[in-house]
Amino acid sequence: MIDAGNYIVFFEVAIYLSAMLGIGFYFGKKDLDHSDYFLGGNKLPGWALAFSERATGESAYMFLGAVGFIYVTGLSGIWILFGMFFGVVVSWLFLAEKFMSERKKYNVYTLSDYLAVKYPNHSHIIRWISSLIIGIFFIFYISGQFAGTGKTLYSISGVDVTWGTIIISVIIIAYSCMGGFMSVVWTDVVQSFLMVATFIVVPIVAYIEIQSQNLSISQSLIDMDNGGNSWIGGLSGVGLGVMLFANFSWFFGWLGGQPQLSSRFMALTDEKEAKTAKVVALAWTLVVYLGAFLVGIFGSALYKQGTVADSEMILPHMLSDLLPPWATGIFIASILAAIMSTASSQLMVITTSVSEDVIHKSLGIKLTSKSLVKISRITVIVGGVLGLILALISKSLIYTVVSFAWAGIGNTFSVAILLTFFWKRTSGAGIVAAIVTGFISAIVWASTPLEEIITSRASTFFIALLAGVIFSLLMPDKKVYKSNVKTETV
Repeated sequence: MIDAGNYIVFFEVAIYLSAMLGIGFYFGKKDLDHSDYFLGGNKLPGWALAFSERATGESAYMFLGAVGFIYVTGLSGIWILFGMFFGVVVSWLFLAEKFMSERKKYNVYTLSDYLAVKYPNHSHIIRWISSLIIGIFFIFYISGQFAGTGKTLYSISGVDVTWGTIIISVIIIAYSCMGGFMSVVWTDVVQSFLMVATFIVVPIVAYIEIQSQNLSISQSLIDMDNGGNSWIGGLSGVGLGVMLFANFSWFFGWLGGQPQLSSRFMALTDEKEAKTAKVVALAWTLVVYLGAFLVGIFGSALYKQGTVADSEMILPHMLSDLLPPWATGIFIASILAAIMSTASSQLMVITTSVSEDVIHKSLGIKLTSKSLVKISRITVIVGGVLGLILALISKSLIYTVVSFAWAGIGNTFSVAILLTFFWKRTSGAGIVAAIVTGFISAIVWASTPLEEIITSRASTFFIALLAGVIFSLLMPDKKVYKSNVKTETV
């Protein structure tokens, strides 16, 4: 049942969801070929791709997880944002244009296809292994996002969690299916505006409320009694080093290894658009990260520890407590936007991996451009439905997998990309070793007490890097392949 006091919020969220569906329907009516469906035909402006990459990259973690973490830990929570921000800066300044130029040079649409074309002696095994890893991790990753939408909708409107999960999941599947990459990017643009507006408005409103109640932010941090008033959490020595390293470790996952993010770099048109995108992406990130930090700190001043049962729901709690219902609905939509943008982008990664890497390239099935689009749409539906089923029946398993998916996907492919981009002696065997080792070590490390010593977000990166270097030296490619790869016709 929907509480009567939440009808305004529910109505505004319904309008937002309808708008996202409308964007998908608009692009679904267009005559899209496979290039348009996979990467927007390299027709999208840089600023739109920047907004899309940022909306996709942050997901609900920034709105719920990071803000909740800062709310509980205090000033030292800034280091988790520092690690991620540094990763975003490096990816946009040093990797974005490289992805753009390499995509054009090799005429590829996916990260795994790029690696396969670069190392033709190992192309089939690279495509199959990459597709398998992406498929496994992202199905569970998507189900986690779907489950999050249901919980968020329930928290602000009272809609049954199961029905909320089904409704929003179907909308995500629908607009992703209809317009592919085009609709996903343009829905992300709308969603990214909502996200940045939230982290501008909420800190301002919270600060005004703090002043009106004559509260002391510094005293509230002292009262947390866990080093909340210290930028280093009151730690020193080994404890300080472990804390800083664990938070900074998010950096490694941003280095080109997240396929849903690297696809935005690959879709850039030219250097001019890339420069515009860099400015937009870094400015957006700075505003959102600063806003997220302030929301967590101001929340700790307004609501003492224990006041909010679930610390990760501090932002929704502040929205409903500090803003009128009409404003709450708008900004609650931003949390759904963060989840939806990530889920839809991950669906597109699975789609391109199956239709392009497996069906078209690995199996060698010759299809027309229109047929590839049809298969891609079917893949979106199948992948989405599988994710929805898992979201409804296996929540505990979902969140276990999502907890190390960042390391399993991001670090594994980050190593492969960095070696390919910047080390000329990298071989196909080295890439295969890095991918396989990264995948296995992420699962093993996160499932053992080793995770408590050094986070898998860092260990996986270095293990995969070591494997990639060793196997490249032991098993070098017999022939240096020229970069003038012939364009494949569809």
